[in-house]
Parts: sequence; C-alpha cells; structure tokens
Amino acid sequence: MAFGAKRIQPIDTRPGTAVGFSIPFTGNTGFNSTYTTRDATKTNLINYFLTNSGDRYDNPLFGGNLRQFIFEQIQQDTFDDLTSDVQAKIAANFPSVQVEQVLINQTNQNTDYNTIVVTVKYSIINTGTSDTLQIAFG
Repeated sequence: MAFGAKRIQPIDTRPGTAVGFSIPFTGNTGFNSTYTTRDATKTNLINYFLTNSGDRYDNPLFGGNLRQFIFEQIQQDTFDDLTSDVQAKIAANFPSVQVEQVLINQTNQNTDYNTIVVTVKYSIINTGTSDTLQIAFG
C-alpha cells in the first residue's frame, strides 16, 4: 500500500451521476446538481453554516449558528470566538474536511450597515482537493 496516495472519491469517477444539489437554488427546475466531491462538500458547508440549530424539525442539533454572531459587539474577541467556533464545528461535523485557515473580515459600507465575511480555506482529506468558502452575513 502506497502512503500518501491520492484517493479519488468514487462519485468523481462517474461524471454523469449527480451526488447532490447546489445552493442557491437557481436552475430551471430550481435545482442545479453537483457532480463532484468538491462541489458537494462546499454546498454541504454552506447549508450547514446558514442553518441555525433547531431549524430542522427532524435534526434539531444540525446547524452552524452563524447568525448568533449578528447581534454581538463587533470587536476582536468576537472574531476570535467566531474563528474558534467555525473550526470546531467543521472538525466535529465534517471529518473529511481539514481547515487550513479561517479569516474574518468586517466591512463598513456605512455606519448603519455592518457585514462580517467569513472565509474558510479548507482541503478534503486524501483527495488533494482544496477550496475556499466565503459567507457574508450581517
């Protein structure tokens, strides 16, 4: 057995087989299919972090709760807590995803409107696949 060998997910070897659907829903029927592990993982992360715990009746613990930070005081401690929270939740809920970096940026377009942008750079373990996820909320 070769060590450090790149493993290709079985779903990536069948290009005509969809493995999920992408967010946002924009296709002709409302859904666009995802066909690769990379796209499916990114969509799953977006879905997870934009869902609050308790939003899903059958799975009340599902959700990243990013919106809980909307009404927090915007200061460095909040950014540090948010960074730790994102890293811990990905480690606990997505074992095939390795977080490389979490960046939190605040944009002040005017004094009444603040937006926080969470950027997560991650890789999918044993696939050689890396990607970046950006979620803006405020």
